[in-house]
Amino acid sequence: MAISRREVLKFAGITASTATIFGCANKEVSLKKTTETNSNTKNLNSAQKNTKVVIVGGGWSGLSIAKNLKNFSPNTEVVMVEQNDKFVSCPMSNLWLVDRVSLEYLTHDYIQASRENNYIFFQAKATGMDKKNNILYTTKGDIKYDYIVFAPGIDYDYSLLTQDKELEFKLRQEYPAGYKSGKEHSVLKNKIQNFKKGNFVFTIPKGNYRCLPAPYERACLVANYFKSKNLDAKVIVLDENNDITIKEQGFHSAFDELYSDNLEYHPNSKIENIDLDEKYIETEFSEFEFDDASFYPHVRGAKILEKVGIAKDTVFNRMEANIDGITYQVIGEDNIFVSGDARPMGFSKSGNTSNTEGIYVAQLIANKIKGILNTPWQSPTTLCFSAVSIEPERAIFVNSQYAYNKKTKRFGFATPKTSEVWKGEEGLVNAKAQHDWADAMFRTMFEK
Repeated sequence: MAISRREVLKFAGITASTATIFGCANKEVSLKKTTETNSNTKNLNSAQKNTKVVIVGGGWSGLSIAKNLKNFSPNTEVVMVEQNDKFVSCPMSNLWLVDRVSLEYLTHDYIQASRENNYIFFQAKATGMDKKNNILYTTKGDIKYDYIVFAPGIDYDYSLLTQDKELEFKLRQEYPAGYKSGKEHSVLKNKIQNFKKGNFVFTIPKGNYRCLPAPYERACLVANYFKSKNLDAKVIVLDENNDITIKEQGFHSAFDELYSDNLEYHPNSKIENIDLDEKYIETEFSEFEFDDASFYPHVRGAKILEKVGIAKDTVFNRMEANIDGITYQVIGEDNIFVSGDARPMGFSKSGNTSNTEGIYVAQLIANKIKGILNTPWQSPTTLCFSAVSIEPERAIFVNSQYAYNKKTKRFGFATPKTSEVWKGEEGLVNAKAQHDWADAMFRTMFEK
């Protein structure tokens, strides 16, 4: 069944105070110029009376931790270190690729968030740390801390796609995946919107990659976009997995019923060779010619984790956080935590998951500051919408929390609720709820 506005708020883990967002669901967030930031570590390291918590990373988890930590522990000094001057959302960006939302809608001001929620935004890149003396090294100076949380997200791992560094460079620059915010989204949009005819290939890796349904959503939207332009063009999806990894019923039906003439889906397509000059791809079983492409490599934990010695290989990906899956503390460290998509637990690497997880991590740290050592575990919530068409706009969704399976020693969905019917009123309502969800999440991260 379709999801209501009330359920969007409930499932997303958003407090009732944000309910007023639905009174302006179609308004885009205006940007103030980011002209002010605390770039002086001398001020940050001045004699402090209060506990200081440093958060590395200003994504969906880092923003949530910063805001909620100040709510749970108002006297704590909170510093969020982020290398970018503005936030650009990956969730909802597939709709931007096909002109259904604007770049302004996805872009938000870190200064606004820090002012509204009474923490410090420090624009710099973290480069290392001194664990013994509680010092974070950045490109703009050193910062002392009492507690530190790394929420740096993912990096790409091209090692399973190619060992050729020249090819890797070309893939990164000319055929980007588009699952990290920044230049690669602009490159990908330009490729899609200037495509004339032929085969456009999207690849999907194995492992717990960022946003499991996003590649399938992207394939649907680009196929719809090509149709709307009357292009003699086909989307080819080469999936390393043996089937669609999530919402398979909804995506398969969309592939079959909406895009049977201009979208091909090929599971079990592990790439063996890529020839960018001749424009062909070899998989274990087939060869595919392409006119343009976007290659999605495996993902790994952000490289800063490996650099500071708090990463390990997991059953899902390389170099993810070496943490306790319940307390989020780095193994062997009392005051270092990791949250967000760099976690090793197998949760969905998605915005709502990271944001709700950030609430729990903030509560953990606030309780430690207060001397409360036992904080009951709280599951993050995965609420994920996927558009399957743009004319008209229709969507499907999944919502669930998690439980630990003692037999498999892994976390899995505990309370899954899905709507994989995109036809009729249900799909239209889900599409509206997707925008309502994003409006509410942007409001809760960037406003008081």
